[in-house]
Amino acid sequence: MILRADHVAGATFVGVGLLVFALSGDLPTGRLSMPGSGFLPKIIATFLVLFGAALVLRARESEAFSAIGWGDLPHALQVLAIASAGIALYIPLGFMLALFLTIAALLIIIERRNPLRAVIYAASVVAITFIGFEYLLRTPMPNGPWGF
Repeated sequence: MILRADHVAGATFVGVGLLVFALSGDLPTGRLSMPGSGFLPKIIATFLVLFGAALVLRARESEAFSAIGWGDLPHALQVLAIASAGIALYIPLGFMLALFLTIAALLIIIERRNPLRAVIYAASVVAITFIGFEYLLRTPMPNGPWGF
């Protein structure tokens, strides 16, 4: 059997889905009419496992894993590092500041966009997201040490 790209990708999705299930196990699921905080992670985990399994089953249609070019690996690692930093800073800095810094860093450092436009865009996304969660969904977001 030839190891194919979709074998690896599908198995990774299944593994991540199972990990999300394990980590969100103690979050309340709630009911369909009033979902709890564990509802969305469990739905996403279910889809990750299902679509990952579908990838593995259809893997013979993809290219061989050994034929994959790894030229984009440095770019992917930079994105992974910034996203990981954003996740790590989410609680200590609060939702608004952590998300703002993550989006701004992705746009300025990785995508090399105009810093002023990147900051305006990041602030707009954070404001819209905050309003959506805080006021429309009535879900309180973590505040940082400065109260926002």
